[in-house]
Amino acid sequence: MQKNDKSVLTAWTMYDWANSVYSLSISSAIFPLFYEIYTKRYGHETMEIFGMSFKNTAVYSYTLSFAFLLNVLLVPILSGIADAKGNKKSFMRFFILLGSMGCSSMFWFSGDNYVFGLTCFLLATIGFAGSLVFYNAYLPEIATPDRFDQLSARGFTMGYIGSVILLIVNLLFLQKSNWFGLPEPSADNSLAFRVGFLTVGIWWFLWSLWPMFKLPGKTNIHKDSSIWKGFKELKNVFNEVKTMKPLLIFLASFFVYTMGVQTVIYVAALFGKNELQLESSDMIITILLIQLIGIAGAYFFAWLADKKGNKFGIILALSIWALSCVLAYFLEPRQPNQFFGLACLIGTVMGGVQSLSRATYAKLIPGDKDNASFFSFYEVTEKLAIVIGTFVWALVDDLTGSMRNSIMMLMAFFIIGIIILSFLKSDKIKAKA
Repeated sequence: MQKNDKSVLTAWTMYDWANSVYSLSISSAIFPLFYEIYTKRYGHETMEIFGMSFKNTAVYSYTLSFAFLLNVLLVPILSGIADAKGNKKSFMRFFILLGSMGCSSMFWFSGDNYVFGLTCFLLATIGFAGSLVFYNAYLPEIATPDRFDQLSARGFTMGYIGSVILLIVNLLFLQKSNWFGLPEPSADNSLAFRVGFLTVGIWWFLWSLWPMFKLPGKTNIHKDSSIWKGFKELKNVFNEVKTMKPLLIFLASFFVYTMGVQTVIYVAALFGKNELQLESSDMIITILLIQLIGIAGAYFFAWLADKKGNKFGIILALSIWALSCVLAYFLEPRQPNQFFGLACLIGTVMGGVQSLSRATYAKLIPGDKDNASFFSFYEVTEKLAIVIGTFVWALVDDLTGSMRNSIMMLMAFFIIGIIILSFLKSDKIKAKA
C-alpha cells in the first residue's frame, strides 16, 4: 500500500486515543481504588488462591506481574506468526476484543467474587499490552521514516487527551453521581465505580473500530519468518548488546530502575488508599496531577540533558525518585496535602526519566543496525522489569503486611540503578548524525 496516506495515519493515531484510557483509568486510578475498598468490604483482606492465603493487595500485584509475564512469552511467538502471514490486523483485533471485553466485564465484579474480577483484570491487561505490540509494528508499514517522530508524538498526544477526558468523567461519576442518575458511592453501593469500568471498555472498543477499518488488512509478508522469529531476534540483539559495553551498562541500569518506576505507576493508588487511607476522589485527582506535571517534567529533563548530558539528567531523576520513596515511607495517614506534594515531585521525574531513557537508548544503539529489533528488545526489557518489580512489591507486602516496606525495596532499585549507570562514560552517549 502507499505510505503516508493521511486518513490511514490519522486512524493509526486514534488507537492511542482508544486504548490509553485503560492504562490511566483502570490500571493506575479507579480499579485499584475499587479493588481495595470492596474486597475489604466483603472481608477479603486475605484471599485464598490455589489453597494458599495471600494479602489482597499482594494478589493484585501478583496478577499484574503474571499478565506481563504471559505477554512477554506470547507476543514474540505471535509476532513471528504475524510477520509470516502478514496478518498483524487479525492479532491486533483479537487483543482489542480480549482487552475491551475483559475491561467491560469488570462491571460484574462486586468485590466478593474476587477470582472473577481478577481474571477480567488479567485478560484486560494482556489485551492492552498485546494490542500495542501489533499497533507499533504498523508504523514502518504506513509511514516513511521522516514521519516516525511526528506521528508517534501525535499518537501520544491523542492518547493523553483521550485518557484525561475519560478519567475526568469517571471522577464526576464518583463525586457528582447524582448528575448521571447514579447512587452515591458507598460501602454498600459500587455502581458508580462499575459504570466507570464499563465506559472504559466501551470507549476502547468503539474508538478502535476506526483504526480497524482503515489500517491495511494484509501487510508485508516475510517468507523467512517463523513462530520463533521473535525469540531469535531477541537472542541476536542480546548477543550484540553483550559486545557493546556502554549499551550493556545502560540497559542493566535501565532494567533495575524501571522495576521501580513502572511499579509506582501501577500501585500508587493502592498505596494511597491502603496505607494512607485517602479518599477515592483525592487519589484520582492525584493521578491527574501526576499526568499534567509529567509533561512539563519531560520537557524540563530534555532541556537539562541538552545542557548537562543524558547521564546527569537520569541520575538526578533517579535520586529524586529515591528521595520520593523515603518521603512516601514517612507520610502520615489521612493527610491528602502531603500526598499531593509528593505527587508533584513524582510527576516531575516520571515523565523525565521515561523520555530520557528512550532517548539515551536511541543514542547508544548502532545506527547501521536493525533499530526495530533493538527497540523490541527494549520493550521486552521494560516488561520483564514490570514483572519483577510488581512481584517483589507483592512479595514484600505479603510477607511483612505493609506496603511501606515495599516502598523501601523500590528505593533500593533506584539506588542500584544509579550505581550501575555511574560506570557509563558520558562521552559515549552521542546522537548519531
